[in-house]
Formats: sequence, C-alpha cells, structure tokens
Amino acid sequence: MAKRVQVVLTEDVRKLGYNGDLVDVAPGYARNYLIPNGKAVRTTPGVLKQVERRREAQKQRLLEIKQEAEATKTALATIGMFTIQKPVGENEAIFGTVTSGDVADVIKSLADKEVDRRDISLPDINKLGEYQAEVKLHPEVTAVVNLRVVAE
Repeated sequence: MAKRVQVVLTEDVRKLGYNGDLVDVAPGYARNYLIPNGKAVRTTPGVLKQVERRREAQKQRLLEIKQEAEATKTALATIGMFTIQKPVGENEAIFGTVTSGDVADVIKSLADKEVDRRDISLPDINKLGEYQAEVKLHPEVTAVVNLRVVAE
C-alpha cells in the first residue's frame, strides 16, 4: 500500500476539499498535479501554523455570527407582537394570504433587522387573528415571532 502525503490546498479542489484544508492524497497526485498547478503546497511546520490560525479565525467568525443571531432573537422577542394589515372580506377572511415576504417587511420596519424571507416558516393564514411564525436566524438559533393580522 502506497504511503499518503499531506498537503494544504491553496484553492478549492472538487471532491477533495476547500482552500486551506489539510488533506491526505497519493504521492503521485500531489507531485504530478496538485503542487505543479498551484492547487496545493507541501506541509511544513510554518504552513501547519498558518492552517491552525486560519481555523481559529474561522471559528471566531462563526461564533460572532451566532452571537449576532442571538441578539436579533432577543430584539424580536422584546418587540413582542408584529401587526400585519390586510384587506378583509366576509367572515373575517382576508384577501390572499400573509406571506413570508410580508413578515420580513414588518420585521425590517419595526425591528430594523434584515431577515431573509426564505428563513421564515408560516402556518396558513387566511383569517384575522394571532399566529406564530418561526424565523431561522442561524442553524442553531430559531426565533418565534408573534403575528397579529388585522383589517386595513
């Protein structure tokens, strides 16, 4: 069985890894393709230190993004109830439905927080009343937003 060598990728290589990843590859693949084409460099103690610093910076950046999502969740919770106005017909039925875009616009106007409409999950809202929507702010942070649908 051939010995594997470790290289650090300098750019994304399909089916192998991303820029900055430390990967084990066959010696011929590294010697004949990755290193001559500038897609990888040999591992040295200095390169390994750079990889570790890059990983720490990435971990710190992801932690900051999660903390920002937690702050947004707290801001949405302090507002409490978001009111959406819709035209109403008979039996308190609204024309159309309340969409995730409507909820994103209300959050933007009241909380001054940018929320992607694709991250909002809503129940079917066809009548006036109070509802709850879930807003996914981060893979680990989900906020529950209370909505009140009222007549225009």
